[in-house]
Amino acid sequence: MKVKIVEVGPRDGLQNETEIFTLEQKIEFISLLVKAGHRDIEAGSFVRPDKIPQMADTMDLISKLPKTSSVNFWSLVPNERGFQDAVSCGVKSLAIFTAASETFNEKNINTSVDGSFERFNLFIPEARKKKIKIRGYVSTAFGCPYEGNVAPKSVLSVVRRLLDLGCDEISVGDTIGVATPLQVQKLSKSLLKLVGAKKLALHFHDTRGTALANILSALREGVRIFDSSSGGIGGCPYAPGASGNVATDDLLYMLNGMGFETGIDLQLQIKGTEYVQRILGRKLPSKYFQAALASHGGK
Repeated sequence: MKVKIVEVGPRDGLQNETEIFTLEQKIEFISLLVKAGHRDIEAGSFVRPDKIPQMADTMDLISKLPKTSSVNFWSLVPNERGFQDAVSCGVKSLAIFTAASETFNEKNINTSVDGSFERFNLFIPEARKKKIKIRGYVSTAFGCPYEGNVAPKSVLSVVRRLLDLGCDEISVGDTIGVATPLQVQKLSKSLLKLVGAKKLALHFHDTRGTALANILSALREGVRIFDSSSGGIGGCPYAPGASGNVATDDLLYMLNGMGFETGIDLQLQIKGTEYVQRILGRKLPSKYFQAALASHGGK
């Protein structure tokens, strides 16, 4: 049984860190991930540098990454300007994002849900003509920091619109880490009927310590694509209280123990996480990573 992991550390992870990685450090981090066996890596985003300074060098980064068809280097694109910048440096896999709650969308990208799709319509047709892969993100699918509970029908409505837009894959996110296994089970059933297992990904934050339990619940329903971040770094600048993503290290350990195949070497993954921890200069949240360091006398 195979499970695909989309490593989001270089973008979703680093964008919430006060420490800004240099271009060389980002390239080294991504290179370690590729060596570990990652084939889907969220590398950067074409957003305003005054809003997200950690991503200011994405254009230089993408142009310096290895040109290989075996790895999808995903880049987040918020609008037509970002799309044109992405195309100019050879992006072949782009990600777009919206939300299941109106208030979060307004706070995050200064427009309504409808407004976000109006923006997408300005460049997605061109992206499809250029045969660029498209990944759609749906934030706040399990709860919103401003509106509270989010109705499943709101999530399914946005997902359906992304499918109609032509997305090759859709990642449904628990942006503030409030989901519980039963909630995940119910929504996963509905999403799988609408999207199918080949196109559906889930994205969990571990704010309340339930991310792995939620992934286990989704696995049992048939979901086979998950986003995760090395060491558990990350969060969202526009989601107060949201802590890091589920740690890739912890997820790999669980999946390996369950007999799933990912194509990723856990011990080589640790090298990437260790590199990030050394630069950030603080202990990362990943339980498996910290246990591995302790067993080898690390700190």
